[in-house]
Amino acid sequence: MKLKKLIVALTLVTFGSAMLSAQEVVVGAAQVNEYLPLLKGKKIGLFSNHTGVVGNRHTLDVMLESGLDVEVIYSPEHGFRGTADAGESVNSEIDSKTGIRIESLYGSNKKKALSKEEISKIDIIVTDIQDVGLRFYTYYCTMVDLMNAAAVSGKEFMVFDRPNPNGMYVDGPTLDMKLKSGVGKLPIPVVHGLTLGELALMVNGEKWLNDGATVPLHVVKCKNYTHQTRYVLPVAPSPNLRTMRSIYLYPSICYFEGTSVSLGRGTDAPFEIYGHPDMKGCDFEFTPRSVEGAKNPPLLDKKCYGRDLRNLEDEAIIAKGLTLEYLIDAYKCMNVPVDEFFDNGYKYTGAKVFFEKLIGDESIRGMIENGMSAEEIKATWADDVEAFKAQRKPYLLYEE
Repeated sequence: MKLKKLIVALTLVTFGSAMLSAQEVVVGAAQVNEYLPLLKGKKIGLFSNHTGVVGNRHTLDVMLESGLDVEVIYSPEHGFRGTADAGESVNSEIDSKTGIRIESLYGSNKKKALSKEEISKIDIIVTDIQDVGLRFYTYYCTMVDLMNAAAVSGKEFMVFDRPNPNGMYVDGPTLDMKLKSGVGKLPIPVVHGLTLGELALMVNGEKWLNDGATVPLHVVKCKNYTHQTRYVLPVAPSPNLRTMRSIYLYPSICYFEGTSVSLGRGTDAPFEIYGHPDMKGCDFEFTPRSVEGAKNPPLLDKKCYGRDLRNLEDEAIIAKGLTLEYLIDAYKCMNVPVDEFFDNGYKYTGAKVFFEKLIGDESIRGMIENGMSAEEIKATWADDVEAFKAQRKPYLLYEE
């Protein structure tokens, strides 16, 4: 199937209203006149997926039609077409439309694809991908991996910037680097409030690459964007983030991935509902099924009782920021030992502390067990938030 048809079929989603729509903001990839002179005559590695669009065209098509030499495509979690399950290994392949090879950076081929031998075949790496602004969302982790590879091989790096739909605020504890993992690579809060371009500048400026290295970096900025813009994503960034409400709830709901509770994978409302067969006193019910994008969801085919958050208004969710009230509610309704609640059932190394890897702090589990409220827990990371806001200020490209 041709790439354009795939983009339309897989990712066109209706989202809520916004102060500035996706059409009014001009993304970096659309600034062809700015980046064309900088890329002409260079061999390019493009890090992108189905979200790398300019209008109804993929950035890859725009670049090729502008005479640019894209040698290789790098794809993240969920694959180049954005259809793979969360955590599912993705194989490398050839793009059927262009014949360009796609190197998966979320599978067994990652180490070879990022080797000095392979990176030496290109001159510059370009990133164009829609992030959602959270420390546990893996697209930025892959960007940092590519920055490290570029630094080792002495290659240039460019970011076609895109708005951060959660860029309105900063919230959550800063990652304790003892918990560094595939869902947390940098010492930043859960909600960092930065675009990928700003984050790349901060990675360089704070010397967060391996051995304190840096890369020659150019960011192609968005136009008509500020951090208070309610940017409506034109494309769903991953299979289970299908609405703007789910994207706004994501900072507070994702922690259920580290528990025995379902957050709605395998239903028509992932990240907008939560529940478990043993949650007490809840009228809302749902049953996770095997579906595209969630082939084997937690609690598959089991009737769950819980909460439906689809009645919440977007602005109310944004105003509340990151809250653990939903997690605490489920814990109280389950009434089980804390270690049983924080057991997601996955049999891999570190599964028992997956919640800690997501939240980035080893003390939060104990606070929940000891009955602290969501507001009391939130107060414990207030200093982290203020310190990070000051630290990130030199790297901001857009008005706060």
